[in-house]
Amino acid sequence: MNRVSILFFATLRDLAGTRSTEMELTQGATVSDLKKAMIERYPSLERAMDTSIISINHEFAMDEDPVPDGAEIAAFPPVSGGSDGQGAFPTLFEITEAELDLNRLLDEITLPSTGAACLFTGMVRGVTGRGDPHTTSYLEYEAYRPMAEAKMRQVADEIRSRWPSVEGIAIVQRIGRLDPGTPTVLIGCTSAHRDTGVFEAARYGIDRLKEIVPVWKKEVGPGGEIWVEGEYLPGEGDR
Repeated sequence: MNRVSILFFATLRDLAGTRSTEMELTQGATVSDLKKAMIERYPSLERAMDTSIISINHEFAMDEDPVPDGAEIAAFPPVSGGSDGQGAFPTLFEITEAELDLNRLLDEITLPSTGAACLFTGMVRGVTGRGDPHTTSYLEYEAYRPMAEAKMRQVADEIRSRWPSVEGIAIVQRIGRLDPGTPTVLIGCTSAHRDTGVFEAARYGIDRLKEIVPVWKKEVGPGGEIWVEGEYLPGEGDR
């Protein structure tokens, strides 16, 4: 038998009624077998399992993948949403509960050769006018930290592969309770000139973060609270 630990996040944690559990699987069991076993133990997960994401040891897992003994499994919905040097260029990625200091972050990815910087920061909206108009009292962000940091590194690698002229990269996500008007995320890219793809790189960074970095938000307002989930389901190309 293979023994694994399972962590539940966001909607799946609410449905399972627990943050973690341990489970024994037969040798050779796949992710598909794991999902069936999870539903047997927590029947309320069945309605969410088709759109849920499974990771094994901080990497996305497909249904046909085997589940190794001693693995750390994470189960979560599509995402709503450390510092490391790569060669001569600074790369910063953080999951933090601290207030985002935009000037500090820009300073950390600026080199003597830098002549252009593009920063994107998302903020908590107090009023949503499109779709289902409503007001928001606050958001609660949470992250699967070890995997989130690994996927931030992947996003940075993808940016450098597509835009080799980019110098510094910062990818920072704030978690915890955040009130309207509070910056929640920052993507920053620097380069020698503004026409070297720095705008496109920053846009790619935030879009990619919303696809593969495991961060979720719970929206709390006068009408109650709800986990805000995305629709993107990672595939082989995201590993």
